[in-house]
Parts: sequence; structure tokens; C-alpha cells
Amino acid sequence: MKRELDHLVFQMHAAGIPYADAVREFKKRFITEVLARHRGNQCKAAEELGMHRNTLSRTLAELDLNTEQIKRGLRRPPRSVRPALQVVSNIR
Repeated sequence: MKRELDHLVFQMHAAGIPYADAVREFKKRFITEVLARHRGNQCKAAEELGMHRNTLSRTLAELDLNTEQIKRGLRRPPRSVRPALQVVSNIR
């Protein structure tokens, strides 16, 4: 994983991405991943991230992240959209 991170940093630097933009993008991706793992629950996500819930809330606002969008992305589609399950019977 360290090699992948080193390569990513090299690519970002070579592309001329400013430090502030790189850090901002990393924060967005990392926090979004943790929030998704906790189904948008900010209290649980903040605990895993090692920050206070209010700090997470402020960080989300600074990064223009909307937890409602994250929650909506995790919801199951309505029954009408879900593929039908096929029941296979081995009764002879």
C-alpha cells in the first residue's frame, strides 16, 4: 500500500496539483469512505476517525460533503427496480 501511495503522490506532484488541493481531496475520500462504512452515522464515523463529532461536522461543511447524499447512495433500490430472485427447487 505504501508503494501505491508513493506512486499516487508522485503522479499528483508531476501533474502540478497543489498541496492544498491534494490534502482536500484525500480528506474528502477518506471521510466519505468511513461515513459509507457507518451508513452515514456521523457519531460512529467521528469515533473511528478519532475526532469529535462537531469537528467532523465542521470538516464536512468545509469540504462541501453532504451526508444525506452518502446515505441515499447506500439505500437499497425499491422493489420494482431490484432483480427478481430465482428459486431453484431440487424436488424430483
